[in-house]
Amino acid sequence: MSMTIERAFVPTAEVAQLVAELEAALDANYTADQRHGLALEQLFEPHIRFFIARLDGEAVGCGGVALFDDYAEVKRMYSHEAARGRGIGKALLAHIEAQARAVRVPLLRLETGPYQTAAIRLYESCGFRPCEKFGHYAGLPPHRIAMSLFYEKRL
Repeated sequence: MSMTIERAFVPTAEVAQLVAELEAALDANYTADQRHGLALEQLFEPHIRFFIARLDGEAVGCGGVALFDDYAEVKRMYSHEAARGRGIGKALLAHIEAQARAVRVPLLRLETGPYQTAAIRLYESCGFRPCEKFGHYAGLPPHRIAMSLFYEKRL
């Protein structure tokens, strides 16, 4: 098994498929107003770096990082259900951390939901700890983030 992680610079069919699968998984547990994922086109804005994980050449996961002045935020982490347990999420998260460290931001943050139990286990095992709402989430009405969990990791 050969795993690679590569940057995606445009919304290819593979990227669109992975993001669509993530959306379908989130649709099953969260209402639209409780979801805060970036739209496909937003993943390619200048302050965001988006990555595809491949196993033996097949796109099996994705994740990105939004870079801000004082922190970075993990965005759109996902791996195919059938590919889980092979270290894809951990490898993507390490790659995202390296991107944030390279631009010398002090914190890596993320927002997730309580039904993303595998993701929460991954984040906590990689050193993320619960934190207060941050960035644009802090300005949202409480009902919009009622199902949000916030985590951060000092870099």
